[in-house]
This record gives sequence, structure tokens and C-alpha cells, in this order.
Amino acid sequence: MRVEGRKAIYGASVGILMLEARFPRIPGDMGHAGTWEFPVLYRVVRDASPDRVVRKGAEGLLPEFIDAARGLERDGADGITTNCGFLALFQKELSEAVGIPVATSSLQQVGMVNALLPAGKRAGILTISGSTLTERHLAGAGVPEGTPIETTEGGESFTEAILGDALALDVAAAERDNVAAARRLLERHPEVGAIVLECTNMTPYARAIRRATGVPVFSVVGFVTWFQASLQPKRWALD
Repeated sequence: MRVEGRKAIYGASVGILMLEARFPRIPGDMGHAGTWEFPVLYRVVRDASPDRVVRKGAEGLLPEFIDAARGLERDGADGITTNCGFLALFQKELSEAVGIPVATSSLQQVGMVNALLPAGKRAGILTISGSTLTERHLAGAGVPEGTPIETTEGGESFTEAILGDALALDVAAAERDNVAAARRLLERHPEVGAIVLECTNMTPYARAIRRATGVPVFSVVGFVTWFQASLQPKRWALD
């Protein structure tokens, strides 16, 4: 066997651009390395706080994200994703800045999910910040106009703990916030046949949301797992 090199790091095909945060990341959160069934490469983008990215439109941060993406590519990533659905804003610019595939946001699943659903049903979005999720974000992810959206804003703790970068997280309260918001989404939009979780910190609560609503729940972990399977197809043993 002959092998050739060109990377600094091998065996981790997905590179993840991380916000700079200190709130607890529990299993299921894409920032918890134990979430993944495959190795990943992390790169923290300095000064990209949750508040600055989600509530302030990531203003002034595009150069830092491009530099970090290029660094992941140099280190050996075969594809790049991010740990914030609001970074759909940078999908076009990041894709143009590197020579590998880029999947910035869980919101990019919405169109695909719509194609899976029965007639009369469509996907709805659950977001951490409905007040700052704009048409620019949705357009960047290719989300169809008029897609139903519900938010965890105004709940017990989830939105404020994450966007406020709190040092403690009440996991039970966070789950209640997510479940309550999902139920509101279906009550207000009975045509919703599946939920796409915008926020990457929502994945730990996907199972509870599924149980409470009875509809399929699509998260960033499922999205990135699908993405990784294209970058590193499984090797099958042949009998």
C-alpha cells in the first residue's frame, strides 16, 4: 500500500466553527465532543459571542469566520459546518472562501424536509431568537417564504442562558422551554408535519420534543452526521 499526504491532521473530515462561549455544553450539543460518533476538528472564532452572532447579526465577524474556515481546511477538514444556525448569513461568503463543502446552518434542512412530508404538511422552525431571525438568515439557508417559526424566547431559562452565556444551565427548565415552544408551533400552525431545530443547542431536547408533539424532529447533529457520511463514506465488508 502506498499513501500520500497533504494534511496536518487525518481522520477528522468535519471541521466545526465554534462561537466563543462558556455556557455548559451537554451531550447532544455539537460543542460537546462526545456527541459525535466520528472525530471532528474544532476552531473557536474569537469574539464571536452568542449575543453578538444571534442578536447583533454577527456584525464585523465575517473576516474572522473566513480565516477560521481556511484554517480548518488547511488543517485537514474535508467539509465545514458551524455551531450556530444564524450563521446561514455567511453561507455564500464561506463557500466562496474555501475549496471544500460548507454547511453553515441546520436551517438548510427545511427545503429537504418539506419534500419528505405528505401533501398539506410542511416543516416548521424552532429558534432560540425569533425576534432576530430575519429574512436574510432564512434566505441564506434557502428556507421557503412563509415557513412557520416559533421561539423559546420568553421561556424559563433556555434563551437567556445560552445567549447570555451563563455559567450554569438548568437542563430540565431548558427542556421545558423547548417542548413548550414546539407545542405552540403546532397549535398555531397545525399544518406543520415536522420541526427543524435552528439552534444547535436544542439537540439534547429533540427526543422530548418528538414525544410531546408526535412529529419528526430534525437537528443539526442529524444534519452534520449526514454531511459527514458524504465526506467519509463507510467502508463495507464484503462476504
